[in-house]
Amino acid sequence: MEFQYREEYVKNSRGVELFTCRWLPNPSSSSSSSPKALVFLCHGYGMECSGFMREIGIRLAQSGYGVFGMDYEGHGRSGGSRCYIKKFENIVNDCDDFFRSVAAEKDLREKGRFLYGESMGGAVSLLLHKKRPSFYNGAVLVAPMCKISEKLKPHPVVVNILTGFEELIPKWKIVPTKDVIDAAFKDPVKREEIRNNKLIYQDKPRLKTALEMLRTSMRLEESLHHVTLPFLVLHGDADTVTDPEISKALYQQAGSNDKTIKLYPGMWHGLTAGETDDNVRIVFADIVSWLDGHSGEGSGIVVEPIEEADHKLMIKCSSWTLSGKSNNSKKKKKGQSNNNGITSSSGHGAGRYLCGFKEPRALHSAM
Repeated sequence: MEFQYREEYVKNSRGVELFTCRWLPNPSSSSSSSPKALVFLCHGYGMECSGFMREIGIRLAQSGYGVFGMDYEGHGRSGGSRCYIKKFENIVNDCDDFFRSVAAEKDLREKGRFLYGESMGGAVSLLLHKKRPSFYNGAVLVAPMCKISEKLKPHPVVVNILTGFEELIPKWKIVPTKDVIDAAFKDPVKREEIRNNKLIYQDKPRLKTALEMLRTSMRLEESLHHVTLPFLVLHGDADTVTDPEISKALYQQAGSNDKTIKLYPGMWHGLTAGETDDNVRIVFADIVSWLDGHSGEGSGIVVEPIEEADHKLMIKCSSWTLSGKSNNSKKKKKGQSNNNGITSSSGHGAGRYLCGFKEPRALHSAM
């Protein structure tokens, strides 16, 4: 099935260029000329949208949804020090600005809005909900970072020691960690594809980054009862990267009246990217079914009005559009045309950036 794909660079409030992308259903292959609803992607620590989350964008666009992603500062194809998180709220604020600017586009203002967060992106999603409790109509959370497993909580003495060096060596890649890719993605072929993605950081986490993630997890753990939006949380019960008990705690403690949990026997951390094709189809079927039930006729969805001025929250730098099919729409480098003969016109290439995926074991919360 065909879909539309577009890339664009924008600037955040700190003047850093951020990479954004979107997948839209192709009007020619749909009875509707606009998406059913909007899905905003929040990727995990060290990950990126255009490659790692490409399958998510395509599958949801083919199911009728408009899908929008942004590489966080320091991640993927965005500017900034590779995988350095100075303040976690910077990520949340950048996503808030970009997602609201999308929702304010003329043809999208009345569409339902859903968050999709994987791992650390689950924390970003929950904090976006906390920032604007009624703006989003629901969330899909895949192994979300919202609580620290009791088995992995660092000793307070260790945290205090590292905190003492936080401002002296904030970017130092000092935190020890194991290879999470081996533990997260079950299918060996897909695991190697992920390992070969040069936009995914595979170095040690920076000191301040690790502490920011730790603090964020702890704050979320203390406020799970404040979560009130409808959500679907999914977790593999054989996940050794994040404890499935974390998702159970979210489900049990959240104040939402509409909440669903799916635990998949034998599946690992990478539910949408690292499982067998059959397992991935099962997971996506559950995601699409939940989204359809919360955005279609009879869902009772109410969309909070948005100001037209929000469309100008971010400065657009450059963009290009690609259209393709799910089996031939691989990412193209600068100046390289796709199968439809469309050539990218942006001044930004994919590059060989190093950003990060691995999370410190000593400060492990949830990837």
